[in-house]
Amino acid sequence: MAAPKVYKNFINGEWVEARCGKTFENSNPADRRDVIGVFQASDKCDVEDAIAAAHEAYRSWRLVPAPKRAEFLYRAAQMLVERKEELARDMTREMGKILKETRGDVQEAIDMGFYMAGEGRRLFGHTVPSELPNKFAMSVRMPLGVCGIITPWNFPMAIPSWKIFPALVCGNTVVFKPASDTPLSGWNFVKILNETGLPKGVLNFVTGSGGAVGVPIMKHKDVSVISFTGSTEVGRMVSEACAPDFRHCSLEMGGKNMIIVMDDADLELAVDGALWGGFGTTGQRCTAASRVAVHKEVYKEFTEKFVRRAKNLKVGNGLDPTVEMGPCINEGQRNTVDSYVQVGKEEGARLLCGGQPLTDGDWEHGSFYQPTIFGDCDPKMRVAQEEIFGPVVSVIPFDTFEEAVEINNGVIYGLSSALYTRDVNRAFAAMRDLYTGIVYINAPTIGAEIQLPFGGTKHTGNGHRDAGQAALDVFSEWKSLYVDFSGTLQRAQIDTNA
Repeated sequence: MAAPKVYKNFINGEWVEARCGKTFENSNPADRRDVIGVFQASDKCDVEDAIAAAHEAYRSWRLVPAPKRAEFLYRAAQMLVERKEELARDMTREMGKILKETRGDVQEAIDMGFYMAGEGRRLFGHTVPSELPNKFAMSVRMPLGVCGIITPWNFPMAIPSWKIFPALVCGNTVVFKPASDTPLSGWNFVKILNETGLPKGVLNFVTGSGGAVGVPIMKHKDVSVISFTGSTEVGRMVSEACAPDFRHCSLEMGGKNMIIVMDDADLELAVDGALWGGFGTTGQRCTAASRVAVHKEVYKEFTEKFVRRAKNLKVGNGLDPTVEMGPCINEGQRNTVDSYVQVGKEEGARLLCGGQPLTDGDWEHGSFYQPTIFGDCDPKMRVAQEEIFGPVVSVIPFDTFEEAVEINNGVIYGLSSALYTRDVNRAFAAMRDLYTGIVYINAPTIGAEIQLPFGGTKHTGNGHRDAGQAALDVFSEWKSLYVDFSGTLQRAQIDTNA
């Protein structure tokens, strides 16, 4: 077999090796014998080079008119369209999720590219009437400087696009650290942006571990804002690193999302939603529906249908078009999933299906796990409270709508929730009372669109949002401007009637 390709960092417009000379291999989670490539195991020295390049490039990039900055994004989106299938196949091979999903991942990056390119001719501020005569008042956005972008492995192109595109169109420069499990998709994304003719130093790419690369980025005083998606534990570290210097950070972290199935729900539709919400991306989404609360009137019927469908899901290599669920991202994550299954059993949850790693035959060299459902769960059980990030769903019975809302809100996270019902009044009550950043009616907890804000409440985030126009607030500061053309001293906020 040919030696795997070596991929380099991208710093100041050049593809370069890590200064320490160290590398790491990236393997296919569906078949660990398949080495995707060799990537740079960078350290603080490489991070400092990238930040220095971005800091210098910011001087001129911020002065490029926003519509011109947007043209680079538009060209990148066009290239993503042209290479969508190739990029999706690379992503399935390095991340494991099925081709339909990786095509969707690339499509999100395409959509975000075109959307944020449009913002280059908007980036709206406000003009407002002054309280004084012959005075003009307005507000504008101004860029922040160098942005540190740290992204997870489950959406290795979509999530970087949510952050990098708005950062660039606002006039910032970027240092991007992808997840070590999925560096190829990040590399592909950066390569395309470089091919648009982006000036050197505007976008920099450094691979390596969180400790060796992520921590130096988050602690560096020349990084004005950190945009992070990942675990709540690491998000807390980002917040603490930025706090002493009052540097900005945007955090999108964990979730323990729930689907509520009422007694008047379309059960077939609800089962479809629970299946996709619980086992799409092998449950490895921050928006995954890892809890399903079902009204006791329909609990037995729903659970039987749900279990039957889950047992029939085809698990395997995502490049096979007949496969419906891929592997866990790595062996460590599969072990975490299995440990939670043991916790569920010990807590008294009733194992309805799954509960075992898949290790024979075609699964032998991958990190596969059975689609797993626990029934009769108490909402306070650990499997119903803690984020598992795998194909494990806890089904919880309830009596009333009010009880279901209380169960939904009774976790430390607040990302996404869903309600299945035919009652429009109850639907609107749910939209009001479910304390999550995203609420779906008659749809699962996954499937957010790029033109609306993405993020959550409580331990899911720190009040900022990815995507939509809300992303612009992460990567820009407001500046209020006043022009007095009266030729005299006018004093605002002074009582002129005194």
